Amino acid sequence: MAFTRATGKHRRPSRSARTTRNIAGIATLAASGVMASVASPAMAAGTDDASLHDTGLRQAVAIGDELADNLTAQADAQQEAAEAAAAQAKAEQQALKRAEEAKRKAEEKAKKDREAKERAAREEERKRLNAFVAPIDGSYVSTQYKASSGLWSSGSHTGVDFHAGSGTTVHAVGAGTVVEAGWGGAYGNNVVIKMNDGTYTQYGHLSSISVQVGQTVMPGQQIALSGDTGNTTGPHLHFEARTSPDYGSDIDPVAYLRSHGVNV
Repeated sequence: MAFTRATGKHRRPSRSARTTRNIAGIATLAASGVMASVASPAMAAGTDDASLHDTGLRQAVAIGDELADNLTAQADAQQEAAEAAAAQAKAEQQALKRAEEAKRKAEEKAKKDREAKERAAREEERKRLNAFVAPIDGSYVSTQYKASSGLWSSGSHTGVDFHAGSGTTVHAVGAGTVVEAGWGGAYGNNVVIKMNDGTYTQYGHLSSISVQVGQTVMPGQQIALSGDTGNTTGPHLHFEARTSPDYGSDIDPVAYLRSHGVNV
């Protein structure tokens, strides 16, 4: 019965097995006459000296073993180099893939952050444009809407008066466009603004005006200084809210401001 043995990835035949094969191969070469090129001159000449024959054969076996060992070592080194190169290439590819994924995620995050900032800025601008403020800081209404008096040609007050000394800053109550800026008869120096919601606001008895027709104004922007020009008994700000730029289209200015979140 023949016995065999499994070999590993780089396992080569044992030295004894290789020696046996080499001897068999050399014997075959000797039988065919080729051995003359490997053996000593005495063998090539046909001598029967057993010691010379044995010496030549052992020398050939030794040379064959050394050559086989060198070839096997070279094959093993080449295999190891190939495996190392493959492992390095795989590691580099994986590193490149991880870097690309990290870059993609960073770009996505940057895009989301940028979009979030833009949305926040737009929302802030929307709130700012829709915001309303009082026309005079820290003031109060000194004369109510629709108050009756012979001082007014209509017999009643078409707006409200805010207490203010001459030269007090007057603000646009909201965003809009100036449609009138100048002398307004009984209103004295006055400004009329078309608001972004389509209503109109008027500011009267001004001592000076700092805006002009066609100019866009923002909530809280200074448009004038209060005074006592026109039909007045003293410095104050006359404020009206209207549905059109014309006299007689007035609405309750306090209710108007409160509907836009202004506490008056």
